[in-house]
Amino acid sequence: MTLDVARIRKDFPILDRQVRDGQPLVYLDSANTSQKPRQVIERLDEFYERHNANIHRASHQLGEEATAAYEGARIKAAGFIGARDETEVVFTKNISEGINLVAYAMGNATAGQSGGSGSGRFRLGPGDEIVITEMEHHSNIVPWQLLCERTGATLRWFGVTDDGQLDLSGAGELIGERTKLVALAHQSNVLGTINPVREIADRAHAAGALVLVDAAQSVPHMPVDVQELDADFLGFTSHKMCGPTGIGVLWGRRELLEEMPPFLGGGEMIESVWMDHSTFAPPPHKFEAGTMPIAEAAGLDAAIDYLTDVGLDAVRAHEQDLIGYALDALGGVPGLRVMGPADPAARGAAISFTLGDVHPHDVSQVLDEHGVAVRAGHHCAWPLHRRFGIQASTRASFYLYNTTAEVDALVDGIRQAQRFFGGD
Repeated sequence: MTLDVARIRKDFPILDRQVRDGQPLVYLDSANTSQKPRQVIERLDEFYERHNANIHRASHQLGEEATAAYEGARIKAAGFIGARDETEVVFTKNISEGINLVAYAMGNATAGQSGGSGSGRFRLGPGDEIVITEMEHHSNIVPWQLLCERTGATLRWFGVTDDGQLDLSGAGELIGERTKLVALAHQSNVLGTINPVREIADRAHAAGALVLVDAAQSVPHMPVDVQELDADFLGFTSHKMCGPTGIGVLWGRRELLEEMPPFLGGGEMIESVWMDHSTFAPPPHKFEAGTMPIAEAAGLDAAIDYLTDVGLDAVRAHEQDLIGYALDALGGVPGLRVMGPADPAARGAAISFTLGDVHPHDVSQVLDEHGVAVRAGHHCAWPLHRRFGIQASTRASFYLYNTTAEVDALVDGIRQAQRFFGGD
């Protein structure tokens, strides 16, 4: 199946914009946040215009409609990733909150907080270990650092090879009987590397450890099935997959969600409350305290519909073609160094690079002057950049609405930056 990119682009009104004194917008920052199609924008408008009310609590028609929209989005999200049913889907405000939810639940279990059927698998102490990787986003590093500080557990990690792959040579020593959880990205937001999650999950489960997958960069771009990955937890976020900001998804195996104590306390997540104690609702509501992002859930539902109609297999194929084209074109720029795998099949739709002695922020500024939107910095992956001996990089990231002509505009802008700063 081939994408009709010209037709798809018509669904995204922002792509018709001109920026910087009449330059056509070339948006290459979808790994940061994607643009939104009319179908999502219209769903949000329709919710606020016709159905706006709080969920679960109201006994009137608008409340029923809002609840149906919210819980319908949960069902849609569960099916999108192959969950057994919607009770395994917890809504959060983003994937960072989803990862923190698991980390703080483990900390609460260690502290002896009630709220589950038993929390032994989540208790940590000195001698226990959590394993991550050197290519993680800060959202999958810092929560585990904080958890280890609170519990006395030890944080360990997989290194990264020179070509941007996980170094699995010491996996047998790294994952063992002391490992309680392995947390890793399905796809690196910097290198584009697609990691062998199932291989690592099999090893972790053999050691009795749990597995959490950060799928923020994979779920929007390719078919992802939590059963095939054999994960225990998996998170992704709406705003990177054509949906609105403010809502994310944490999927967890039902039996684990039942065992975990809650993260936040408040309305909706309770069963009964007395002055001296409380009991909690079953999952997923146990983890959804207070008023949730209701309209955003409706928008996420529309985004899932949109990507399903387009076909994620077709999105993945289109992006691989773009990445192959971009790698070839960037390879012709003297002094430009691409980070990550050289094989388009081994990576997702993000390319980070350095350009000789030209600072990444200078590259991005020149590109912006020509209407090309990219990101520069450490991309919330400072340890990974230090691994490669640099402080920052420039990142161009692609999605279903990008074209080879936009790759050409990127390369032309890079060459102009090189000429301006005397790098060529």
